[in-house]
Amino acid sequence: MFVSKAAVVGGGTMGGEIAQAIAAADIPVVVKDIDQKFVDAALEKARAVTSGQLGGQVKKEKITQEQADARLAEVMANITGATSYDEFGDVDFVIEAVPERIEIKQAVFAEIDAATPGHAILASNTSSLSITEMGEMTLRADKVVGFHFFYPASVMPLVEVIVGEDTSQETATAAYNFAQAIKKQPIVCGEVPGFVVNKILMATIGEVWRAQEEQGLSLAAIDRVIAEAKLAPMGPFFLTDLLGLDTVLHVAEHLNRSYGEGFYVHQGLQKLVGEGKLGAKSGGEGFFKDGEQTIPGEAEPDAEELLAIFTCRALIEACLLVEEGVCSVRDVDLGMMAGAGLDPRRGLLPPFWKADVEGLDKVLETMENLAERYGERFAPPITLRRLVAQGRLGIASGQGFYPYPQPDEGEQAETVKLETRGDVAVAWLANAPMNAVSPAVIRDLRTVWDRVKAADGVGAMVIASSIPVVFSAGADIKAFTSMDEAGGRELIDSGHALLRELGSEGVATIAAVNSIAFGGGCELAMACDVRIAAEAAVFGQPEIKLGIIPGFGGTQRLSRLVGSAKALEMNLVGDAVLSEEALELGLVNRVVPDHELFETALMWGRKLAGQAPVAVAQIKRVSNAADLDAGIEAEKVGFATAFNSEDGKEGIAAFLGKRAPKWSGR
Repeated sequence: MFVSKAAVVGGGTMGGEIAQAIAAADIPVVVKDIDQKFVDAALEKARAVTSGQLGGQVKKEKITQEQADARLAEVMANITGATSYDEFGDVDFVIEAVPERIEIKQAVFAEIDAATPGHAILASNTSSLSITEMGEMTLRADKVVGFHFFYPASVMPLVEVIVGEDTSQETATAAYNFAQAIKKQPIVCGEVPGFVVNKILMATIGEVWRAQEEQGLSLAAIDRVIAEAKLAPMGPFFLTDLLGLDTVLHVAEHLNRSYGEGFYVHQGLQKLVGEGKLGAKSGGEGFFKDGEQTIPGEAEPDAEELLAIFTCRALIEACLLVEEGVCSVRDVDLGMMAGAGLDPRRGLLPPFWKADVEGLDKVLETMENLAERYGERFAPPITLRRLVAQGRLGIASGQGFYPYPQPDEGEQAETVKLETRGDVAVAWLANAPMNAVSPAVIRDLRTVWDRVKAADGVGAMVIASSIPVVFSAGADIKAFTSMDEAGGRELIDSGHALLRELGSEGVATIAAVNSIAFGGGCELAMACDVRIAAEAAVFGQPEIKLGIIPGFGGTQRLSRLVGSAKALEMNLVGDAVLSEEALELGLVNRVVPDHELFETALMWGRKLAGQAPVAVAQIKRVSNAADLDAGIEAEKVGFATAFNSEDGKEGIAAFLGKRAPKWSGR
C-alpha cells in the first residue's frame, strides 16, 4: 500500500502539525474540519511550523532566505483546507485527530469509511482509545490502525503504530512505512489502554503524584531531584504545565479506570482543571504560577526513595508490556527515547537500557524492598527474575535485556570486535551510531573473519550489534562518495569476496538481527547461513530511493530467500518489511523475543559449530551453487552503472542534504 495523497480530519494545532509533517515530506494532504476557523488555524499552524524550521536553517546558513521562501511556498502548496469530504475520493491514508472521546471518533470513522476509496487506510491519532472499537464502525476493520503522534507533532519524532484485533499485517507495515516517509520514528504495539509510552509515563508519574500528596512534598524539589538524576528531560509537574493539565488528566483518569489504583490520579490536578487552570495553554497558571507552586506541599523528598520509585515503576510497566505481548523490549526503549525525550546522548536512558547499566540484580533487590513497603504494584516481574536467575545481570555480565560485547584480550579492530565463547565466535558490529557499512567495517570484518577461520576449535560465528537499537542502517554513503573509481571498485570486490566467504566456508555464520537492517545491513545478514531476528527487527533494501541499486548481493541473495517476484518487488519499492512478514517470506529463519535474540543465536552457533567442518563447507557451497557468481558479476556492473549515473548522484546528494530527490532518468 502506497501513499500518494493523505488527509487529516480535525484541524487546530495538532491537525495543523500533523498535516505539516506530511506536506514537508512532499505528500499532498487535505485538512478537514467542520468549521472553517479550525481549518484556518491548522493552515496557520502548518505555516508557522514550516517557517520556523526553515528560519533555523537560514540562521545556520544552510540555505538562503530566498530558498527558504521558495520551500515554504512548496510545502504550503501541498496542504488543502476543507470543510467537507469532497477532496477525500482519492486519498490513500487518513489520520483522524478529533477530540479524545470514543463516540466522536466512531462517528468520524463511519464518515470517512464512506468517503474514501476501499484501499485507503484509516488511522486514529488516539493516545489511549480502542482501535478495534473504531474499526467496528467501518467495512474495513483490517485497514484501521492507530497512528499516535506526540505533542508537539512537529518536534517529537515518535509515532506509535497501534494494531487492533482486526488490523492486518499489511496495514501495520504500510503505516510503519508511511511514518518513516514523513520522517518519524515508528514503533508497533498492540492495543491496550495507554499503549506504550503513556502507560509507562502515567504509571511512573502516578507514583510521584501519590508521594507528593501523601507526604506533602514540594513540587519544585521533586522536579529538581528527577531532572538532576537524569531520569527525565524535566520534572513531571513542570512537564504537565507545558502539555496542559486537562490533557494529562484525561489520560490519567482513563488509565485509572482501566487499570485501577496502580495508576494514581492527583487530586490537586483534578481541582486545578476544574478551576480552568490548565498550565501554559490557559495563560501559565497550573501546578506553578510565576515560578511558585499553587497546591500544598513544602517538604523535601527523600531523593533516594523517590528515584527508586520512579525507576522501578517504569521498568515494571515496561516488563509487563513485553510479557503481555503488547510490544518488544526494543520498541519500548525506542518509544521512550523518541516519545519521552530519553536521549542516551544526554545521559537519559530508557527503562531496559537503564536497568542493564545499573545491574539487574541490584534493580531486583530494590524492587523487592519497595514491594515489601508499598505492596503488589512493585512486585518484580517474571522477566526480571528470570534474567537474574540466568546470571544475565546487565552490562557487567555481558548480557541483560540486551547483549554487550566482552571482546577477547589483545589487539582489536576498530569497528568490529571479536569475542570468543568456546567454539562460537561473535563479531560485534561497533560502528556507532548506526553501524553503517563503511570501508573500515568491511576491512575490520575481514580481519575478524580471517582470525575466526584460523582459530582452532571455532566452528561458528555470530554477527551481532553492540548498539541496542540498530543492527545496521546500511552503507556509509558519505564514505562511498569520497572514494575514486578505482577505490570504489576495490571496495566492492573485497566486500563481495568477504560476503561470499561467509556463505561458503566451513565456519557456520549466524546473523543476530536485533533491529533495523537496511541496505548493506540487510545484505550482510542475507550473506550468513542463518538469520535469527528479534521481534523488533526490520528489513529493507531502500537503495532505489537514492537512485541506485543494492551493491552487496541484494539483487541476488534476496531472490534466493524470498523468491524472484517478492525480491523484485522489495528492490523496486524499497519499503521496510517487519519481522513477522520476514519470517513468512523466508527472509529469516526464526523470530524470537528481543531479550532472547542473542542467547538463541548462540544456541544456533553451538549447534552448528558441533557439525563436521568439511561437510558444513560442502553443504553451503552446493546449496549456493545456482550461478550466484554470474549474478554477482551482473550486479557489480549494474551497481556501477546506477551509482555513476546522474540519478545516482542526485539521489545521494538529496539523501545527504535531507531533501527529496528529483530524477532525470539519466
